[in-house]
Amino acid sequence: MGEVTQLGTELSVLERLVLLGILPKEGDFVTLKLVRKLRENLSFDEAEIKELNFIQDGDQVRWNEKADIVKRINIGDRMNVLIYETLKKLDNEKKLREEHFSLYEKFVEKKQD
Repeated sequence: MGEVTQLGTELSVLERLVLLGILPKEGDFVTLKLVRKLRENLSFDEAEIKELNFIQDGDQVRWNEKADIVKRINIGDRMNVLIYETLKKLDNEKKLREEHFSLYEKFVEKKQD
């Protein structure tokens, strides 16, 4: 499926937040350990939080979109497969939403090329 490259995968703030939201909360020990590490890599450090100025508004999160922070994340083979399968499942169940669109392109369509 996917390989870890030196360059990693570039993810926007929205993509990082959406990906954090679709990662599984249950699984076997090894998968959960890898998911925990990926969550840490997707999370925002203090400098990003300050620059983005996140505001929680009910169930929604808003931020300073002018900051336009993109982060390269190295995602290993097993997590690439997990993300691929999760997005394919959402697609097959017709539960994809607009915020999944760019992740679907990066992790599903790109892998099928």
